[in-house]
Amino acid sequence: MESAKGAILVLFLLVAFASSWAKVEEENPEFWRSQARKTLQSALDRKLNTNVARNILLYLGDGMGITTYTAARILKGQLQNQTGEETVMTMDTFPSVGLAKTYSVDFQIPDSAATATAYLCGVKTNLNTIAVNAAARNGACRTQKGNEVTSILKWAKDAGKSVGIVTTTRVQHATPAASYAHSASRKWYSDANMPEAAKRDGCTDIASQLLNNTDIDVIIGGGRKYMTPRGTKDPEYPSDFSSRGKRKDGRNLINEWQSMKTGKVAHYVWNRTDFDAVDPDTTDYLMALFEPGDLRFEVERDPSMDPSIVETTEKAIRILQKNPNGFFLLVEGGRIDQAHHAGQAYMALHETVAFDYAIAKGLELTKEHETLTLVMADHSHPVTFNGYPFRGQSILGKSPLWATDMLPYTTLMYGNGPGHKLTNGTARNKLFTPPPPPVIHREHGSRFSGSAQCPPQFTAGTCTADVRSLFPCESH
Repeated sequence: MESAKGAILVLFLLVAFASSWAKVEEENPEFWRSQARKTLQSALDRKLNTNVARNILLYLGDGMGITTYTAARILKGQLQNQTGEETVMTMDTFPSVGLAKTYSVDFQIPDSAATATAYLCGVKTNLNTIAVNAAARNGACRTQKGNEVTSILKWAKDAGKSVGIVTTTRVQHATPAASYAHSASRKWYSDANMPEAAKRDGCTDIASQLLNNTDIDVIIGGGRKYMTPRGTKDPEYPSDFSSRGKRKDGRNLINEWQSMKTGKVAHYVWNRTDFDAVDPDTTDYLMALFEPGDLRFEVERDPSMDPSIVETTEKAIRILQKNPNGFFLLVEGGRIDQAHHAGQAYMALHETVAFDYAIAKGLELTKEHETLTLVMADHSHPVTFNGYPFRGQSILGKSPLWATDMLPYTTLMYGNGPGHKLTNGTARNKLFTPPPPPVIHREHGSRFSGSAQCPPQFTAGTCTADVRSLFPCESH
């Protein structure tokens, strides 16, 4: 009883103290009501765009659940020396918003392979499988045959449009792979990652399918080591054995890609200098692989070597938009997810902020009346936002409250993953309460994932839908 009274007293004091943070205009009711009137009037004044989309820009924030989205909004403002809560993300400005139910056929909580198959191919499937239906089994090559499903990237190419993928992960990773490959396992990046039985049964690795399945105009991301023969020295890290080529079949897919483009203006680049030299106006094809594996996190990126996701998105759009038939471009903020898996909220939020700036660049370069721009997440993470932090308090800081064991805890917390501490056989982390289960890496979460559209041929409003049904104009 006494502890409950104490908690109430502490909360009362926090509320009283926090009230002193209010800006003068925020104490005036008219400040809030005028904002509401402007918002409502803006919605009423908006004219319905009934055009058929010529271009489709699909932005995918991997693992960018609602908590991540909210926390990144605050961080974006705080990086601009604002309190953060009132910040407007580019994603916030879209006229239509909805929620996607993110489950796979066999699991309540999906992975990026199953979800990518859903939103790119329109078919829900099993965990860890890429662009195959649910009759295919994870890791079983024989079940893959005859169960392949095609993606919107292929549909767009078949319709005469230019197509591209931009990612902050390796280009063979689950999300981009589902746009061009079919695989019973998302982990078959190169032939070296495949079991011998799968190769005998006729399955091929994801990297080789990048060349053979669909003629992709722009490919930007990482993943050099899956494209070259085993032992091939990496041009950027020649002394690093882990960065060397992985392929057992001796194929150099980069050289093969260049040979396939004879007669076209095709560029392969792996650094900023060469990337900046690529002229979009004269370029037909671009393959840019900036790392042996995934790209560096935004806060660790070397600007002299690697361009940002804003810059890669811009280059891709400028190349693709020359096609009078239009284009389809998938842009993935893939390292949001990977940062969360490692329990690095700092990295995840900075990745999300950079992703939002890439969305702004896409809107700047395209025309709304002819371009469907869609932003969504594929799943969430077990990250929570709590602790009654004061207005303007660092989103990456600690709660002003303390736990009942008199230990502090952070505003952002994870439900499981690395960071636990064993005390008398019980998991406990000084900065986390309740104690997270001791899991090697953080798992996904299955909260609703948000999606926002800025569309032709799409009625403004709100909706909740399965992730497979997010393309109303996929047949155009």
